[in-house]
Amino acid sequence: MAKTVAIVNQKGGVGKTTTCVNLAAALQSLGKRVLVCDFDPQGNATSGFGVDKTTLNPSIYEVLVSGAPIQKAIVSTNWCDIIGSNKSLAGATVELISMPDRENLLKNALAQVEGQYDYIFIDCPPSLELLTLNALCAAQAILVPVQCEYYALEGLSDLLTTVRIVKRSLNPGLSLMGVILTMYDGRTNLSMQVAEEVKRHFPGKVYASVIPRNVRLSEAPSHGKPVMAYDPWSRGTDAYKALAEEIVSRETF
Repeated sequence: MAKTVAIVNQKGGVGKTTTCVNLAAALQSLGKRVLVCDFDPQGNATSGFGVDKTTLNPSIYEVLVSGAPIQKAIVSTNWCDIIGSNKSLAGATVELISMPDRENLLKNALAQVEGQYDYIFIDCPPSLELLTLNALCAAQAILVPVQCEYYALEGLSDLLTTVRIVKRSLNPGLSLMGVILTMYDGRTNLSMQVAEEVKRHFPGKVYASVIPRNVRLSEAPSHGKPVMAYDPWSRGTDAYKALAEEIVSRETF
């Protein structure tokens, strides 16, 4: 049975999609069966695996709103399987509001394929609304990327409040799997100070493997590849491989 993980932080630009794409590829390289569900209307995880988001038929939008078979939405890539997303998902919130059991639509869809995978990662949009609520209801755990910059913890209290509400009323099994430090620069006092602050707020939940600032990580999406395929010898590749190994060794479920 798959371990379903929502990668979530309502702040944009913290490395959610970068982490989703590269961690999924790294886990698959370790022999795990991985499915990525792109749940962001921007569709960056979709294009990050080299999938043309304009030609998806069906996308996750049709699965949720029109009841399209989820099996038909799964696209196999060289690195893992993905259920793609595009801008049509942007209007889904309005359509989902009137649907019965609206917060569990993604959970019910993923339940049909969870037996085929070891990990399912949901790449969430940078907001706390109905799409993210669906992801939190579908997941067993959340991964939170936190960038090593000023205001790193800004907004995280809102996220954790939302998680507590979901846990109390909709998904009692939801837990914090871990916090990933991204955009880390060991040459600066700021990165080290932020890392210490995050560890103080989340004792025992911050992964030892940190994701550095790395040009190759930034370049890889424009080539439609995870960094391990774009530059196997980059620091970004080493970091996500180390993170994947740490996650497998911890198995915090």
